[in-house]
Amino acid sequence: MTTDPTALEQFGKLDVVARLVVEGFMMGQHKSPFKGTSVEFVEHRQYYPGDEVRHIDWRAYGKTGKYFIKEFEDETNLRCYLLVDASGSMAYQGKTLSKFAYARQLAVALSYMLLQQRDSVGLITFDTRIRERLEPSARPFTFTRISEALGSIRPGGETSLARVVQQILPTLKRRSLIVMLTDSFDALPPLKVALEQYRHRRHEVLLFQIVAPEEETFPFTKPTQFRSLETSQRLLVDPLRLRRHYQKQYTKFCADLRDIAGNAGVEFQKMITDEPYAQALGAFLASRSRQKSKR
Repeated sequence: MTTDPTALEQFGKLDVVARLVVEGFMMGQHKSPFKGTSVEFVEHRQYYPGDEVRHIDWRAYGKTGKYFIKEFEDETNLRCYLLVDASGSMAYQGKTLSKFAYARQLAVALSYMLLQQRDSVGLITFDTRIRERLEPSARPFTFTRISEALGSIRPGGETSLARVVQQILPTLKRRSLIVMLTDSFDALPPLKVALEQYRHRRHEVLLFQIVAPEEETFPFTKPTQFRSLETSQRLLVDPLRLRRHYQKQYTKFCADLRDIAGNAGVEFQKMITDEPYAQALGAFLASRSRQKSKR
């Protein structure tokens, strides 16, 4: 099977590709990093076909006439939120698939891998605000819900990464793993503050910076019209005159982002959209191993 993300995109369905990628990659199982043995009631959620009938809250049904499932979470299980940037800049597509297409396929693959281990996975998509939120669950149909949610969304709008991340923090009920998939093109000082707050609350954070090959190399040679995918502003420039300045600023931005993540105790991994998803899965498992070794 090909490992090229752009070629895999031609398979179509996110869930199909995720299974192919993960099942071709996984050689073993990871263990949960959180210790404990108790099981506690967390919340209600809407009933979906395939859920076990024994978990229906009949008292809630009697009051509302609607079916709700009691969510119980085993404290030994990992609880993960996948934060996927759906802002306009993620729509950039050069010779490879778009950054958003790469990020969402990686998110679905990660969800499949975690759910195979009976961990709980949730999803948050955002631009300047939260677009959609699915709370972490290890129940049947979680994988389908995440795949369908990411398959239906289209990137657009401006970026407000730090503000959204700060809005999410007070809503987290339990210590969680936060996996961010974003190009991170936003002001870095407020992001630094937000990441430090997550670590102060003892959440674990893994930041995948998703970039296109063209953003890395700036291969343009002829006068080119660049259009902002967030504001639709257009600018005609001479790439040969712009290249040196662009590469200096871009290199500094990426270095500053890496330093901010490192100083905040956040795992960081840059992924280019022509790199196999297996590389990101490997980085994810390596991050989990490092976190467990610190305990």
